Amino acid sequence: MARTETDERRAVQKIALVASAVFALVGIAGFVPGLTTNHDGLMFAGHESHAMLLGVFAVSVLHNIVHLAFAVVGFLMSRTVDGAHRFLIGGGAVYLVLFVYGLVFGHSTDLNFVPVNPADNWLHLFLGAGMIFLGRAAGRGHGTHRR
Repeated sequence: MARTETDERRAVQKIALVASAVFALVGIAGFVPGLTTNHDGLMFAGHESHAMLLGVFAVSVLHNIVHLAFAVVGFLMSRTVDGAHRFLIGGGAVYLVLFVYGLVFGHSTDLNFVPVNPADNWLHLFLGAGMIFLGRAAGRGHGTHRR
């Protein structure tokens, strides 16, 4: 059975919703002791924060808030096909910029206010590329059928 434009619309919206839910869970998890090691070292911002989500990813209060804000934006944008598509493509681009930011500024500089570490950098690369890929793949027919 061939995929219809409606199926593609639903797919891009579902993918955006799942991505948004993951961002929400990650944002919340960053505040939970146990899921976040060195929780007592959680700082508002900056590379001085010693908290690590799942013992791997550097986090701060600001970093967690950014994930939660990203989730809210994704939930709101996924209400429409255009919005879901823009969220995945635009959000993916944001994460690729964060990947470059992490490479350029490194972990121990004051310009690393998010904070990021090498594990975050790799995650941002794969997340950015994955969101763009999924946004393009799920929205393949997106914008080609105007009514």
